[in-house]
Amino acid sequence: LQAENLQSRIKAEDIIATARKVNTYFIHKYPDPTQPTFVKKERSSNLWTRSVYYEGLMALYEIDRDTSYIHYTDRWANFHQWAPRNGLNTTNADDQCCEQIYLERYVQSGGPEKIEKVKENLDSQIATGKHTYWTWIDAIQMAMPIYAKYAEITGETKYLDYAMKCYRWSRDSLAGGLFNEKDGLWWRDKDYVAPYKESDGKDCYWSRGNGWVYAALVKVLQTLRKDDQTSRLLKKDFIQMSKALLKCQRQDGFWNPSLVSSSYEGPETSGTSLFLYGMSWGLQNSILKGKSYRQACDKAWKAIK
Repeated sequence: LQAENLQSRIKAEDIIATARKVNTYFIHKYPDPTQPTFVKKERSSNLWTRSVYYEGLMALYEIDRDTSYIHYTDRWANFHQWAPRNGLNTTNADDQCCEQIYLERYVQSGGPEKIEKVKENLDSQIATGKHTYWTWIDAIQMAMPIYAKYAEITGETKYLDYAMKCYRWSRDSLAGGLFNEKDGLWWRDKDYVAPYKESDGKDCYWSRGNGWVYAALVKVLQTLRKDDQTSRLLKKDFIQMSKALLKCQRQDGFWNPSLVSSSYEGPETSGTSLFLYGMSWGLQNSILKGKSYRQACDKAWKAIK
C-alpha cells in the first residue's frame, strides 16, 4: 500500500512538473499579459482564448500555490479594470468569459473591485429581458458558469435563474433545440442541426463544442446543492452526454473532431482533454460509475500525454 501511495505521489509530481513547464513556456512567450493578441487581427487580451488559459492557470494554482501565477493574472485583470471585453453592456459570451477569472480571484482574495463590473454586466444583460444570446454551444462554457458562480457568491438566485433560461433556450428551442436527446450530443449551432449531414451521411457533432458544454456542466454543478432542482436537470444532461461519449471514443483514446462521423477523422486533443476532465470529475463525485468510464479516462490520458 505504501508503495502504491508513493507511486501515485510520484506520478502527481510528474504531472505538476509538466504543467509548470507548459505554463512557463506560455508566460515566456507572452511576458506582458496586457498586450493584445494577434491571430489574423489584433484583439484585446481579455478575449475568450486568453481567458480560457487563465481558467487553466487558476486550476493549476489550486494544486500548485505559486504566487507568480497570481501576479501574472492580476496584472492582466487590473489592466482590463476587471471588466468584460467590449464594454459593460456586452451580451457576447466570448467577451464575458474573462469574468470567470475575476470571480475566482474574488473568492481567493476578496476585493469588491474584482466583481463590481461583473455584476454591472450581468445586470445589464438580464435587464434586456432576452434569453436568446447563446446561439452557439461554446457560449454555454464562456458565460453560464459566470452566472452560476455569481449566484453562489451572492446568494442571489436570479442570476442562476437567468442562466438556466438561456441554457434551456439553446438546448430546447434554438433551431428545434441544439441538444439532440436521442444521441446525447449537441449540434454546434443552427447551421448544423438535421438535416445537415457530414460527407459520410452522419450527423455533425463538433468535438470541442461538446467538450465546452461538458465542462460548463461540471463548473455549474460545482456551485449547486446536490438536491437542487437545477442540479438534477444538469446532472441528467451530464450523464446523458457521458453515455454518448463512451460510445464514440476511438480505440486510441482520442475522440474524432466530428464525434460520430469519419469526416475529418483523426485524433483531436482539445475535445479529448475536455471529455477527460468531465469524466474524471464525474467519477470522483460518484455521478459516473462503472469500469467503462475509468477505462475511457485511462485511454484518453494515455492518448494526450
